[in-house]
Amino acid sequence: MTDKIKIALTKGRLEKQTAVLLKKAGFDTASLSDKGRRLIIPLSDDIDIVLAKAPDVVTYVEHGVCDIGIAGRDMLLEHQGRYYEIADIGLGKCRFALAGKKGADFFGKHGVKTVATKYPVVAKTYFDKKRVDVDIVRIEGSVELAPLLGLADAIVDIVETGATLYENGLEIYEDIIPVSARVIANTASLKLKKRTIEDFVSRLEKAALDND
Repeated sequence: MTDKIKIALTKGRLEKQTAVLLKKAGFDTASLSDKGRRLIIPLSDDIDIVLAKAPDVVTYVEHGVCDIGIAGRDMLLEHQGRYYEIADIGLGKCRFALAGKKGADFFGKHGVKTVATKYPVVAKTYFDKKRVDVDIVRIEGSVELAPLLGLADAIVDIVETGATLYENGLEIYEDIIPVSARVIANTASLKLKKRTIEDFVSRLEKAALDND
């Protein structure tokens, strides 16, 4: 059995940040820089990169068609599955936050509150722990519009600087949970291809530490 592994990597911003980290880890990333329209790119003799949307990274790893994956913790919390989370490589640091109109007393309001979000699983988990009764409305676009249009009392969303919130008359009521890029592994692959996976993750973690 070959120890060659497939790594599912979230396309877009995380892909670019990971490519920089891979280069620092000593990998030749020329194939990633000049990938064209290819979705499966050889990184080395024993590693292929599979470019995918974030939710699909989880699916590919869970079903074993990719051995490991790199995705934001936001996606892992929202699209939960059966896999091992084996490393935090510290890319894309941000946080989930509860936010709404400036000066509004969200927790002081009586009755059921309405919360808009792209992340209903994260929002439900948060409010269940706080024992706050809410109606959750899923929004796919700019979630900041929901309280401005009167659709929701607040939003749960990912925040990096908070600039978009402040420019639209919103403020953070409470930080929920920090978010960064994580490495996950298929449970069977972690046993069958242990050496290759551990070597790759070790190199990536060392580069991430040097990156801090």
